[in-house]
Amino acid sequence: MSSTVQSDFLTVIRERHSVRYFDPTHRISEHEIKQLLELAGSAPSSWNLQHWKFVAFTDMDAKHKLLPAANGQRQVVDASVTVAVLGDLEANRNAAAVYGPVMEDGPEDAYAGYASSRILFDQIDKAYAVDASSPYRRDEAIRNASLAAMQLMLAAKAMGLDSGPMVGFDADAFVKAFHVPPRYIPVLLVAIGKAVKPARPTTRFPVEQTIVWNGFDPGSAKL
Repeated sequence: MSSTVQSDFLTVIRERHSVRYFDPTHRISEHEIKQLLELAGSAPSSWNLQHWKFVAFTDMDAKHKLLPAANGQRQVVDASVTVAVLGDLEANRNAAAVYGPVMEDGPEDAYAGYASSRILFDQIDKAYAVDASSPYRRDEAIRNASLAAMQLMLAAKAMGLDSGPMVGFDADAFVKAFHVPPRYIPVLLVAIGKAVKPARPTTRFPVEQTIVWNGFDPGSAKL
């Protein structure tokens, strides 16, 4: 089973590539999918609000329903599971579940975490007091859900699976087809399974080209 496969972290990073062609006969158990999503959900997030929701597509009818919104990209059907990663525009509503137990366990003076939790509550309330259409909510939803999506792909590779992220899909069509509540926005799709073709070769910039040490020089504004 793929869940028994383990690789060292550096190998996982180097061997993870974006795959487009999957073996349609390969199956992943519900238990394995839950393992993957549990690992994805351990990603960091602002205030630990966990700004993500996962929609896992395993049923063939559901996959074919997804296909038009995915602009006909066949991997959403052939992959063992396709996961839609959604961002939470109202992640502040998670605060009570995250910090509530600390505040409810007993008197203030008995728990060192109480005061800090209250401060965090106040910070979250102020941050999300902006209008629902504010870029802040959207930026936070996309930023944090993307962290979980990357962790999902690394977890898949560590479990001996392949993956491919997709941003080329019709988010509005997805929302309509699958009745996504307005609280969530589709961020990307991740197809996971067994590759039948290797990933297309890609190049990366040399690290020297991507590093800026200690800030840009005044004359580099146009770079």
